[in-house]
Amino acid sequence: MTAETPTGPLGGHLDDDDYPAYTMGRAAAMLGTTQGFLRAIGDARLITPLRSEGGHRRYSRYQLRIAARARELVDQGTPIESACRIVILEDQLEEAQRLNAEYRNVAGSANPPAAT
Repeated sequence: MTAETPTGPLGGHLDDDDYPAYTMGRAAAMLGTTQGFLRAIGDARLITPLRSEGGHRRYSRYQLRIAARARELVDQGTPIESACRIVILEDQLEEAQRLNAEYRNVAGSANPPAAT
């Protein structure tokens, strides 16, 4: 088994943040919350877990990070619907800032400083 050709139940997905590797029970245990909380943030459309062939919810590491942030806000007294909206807006802002930095880098390399 090599890094280029991984084998096993996860194949090459060990480093994939979007791979739905965690069951609802495992995700809830990792977050220290209930399965009902995961259902509630799913109902609020914060995250949409993928479903296994048997119909069971499966969560990725990225989704667990999003859920953990929502849980922090809820633990601080923020209503769950508001916490979900805050997390969505934070995520959108982070993505916009990343794109903005990327565009600045491209624009900066397209106009190199004049030689003196």
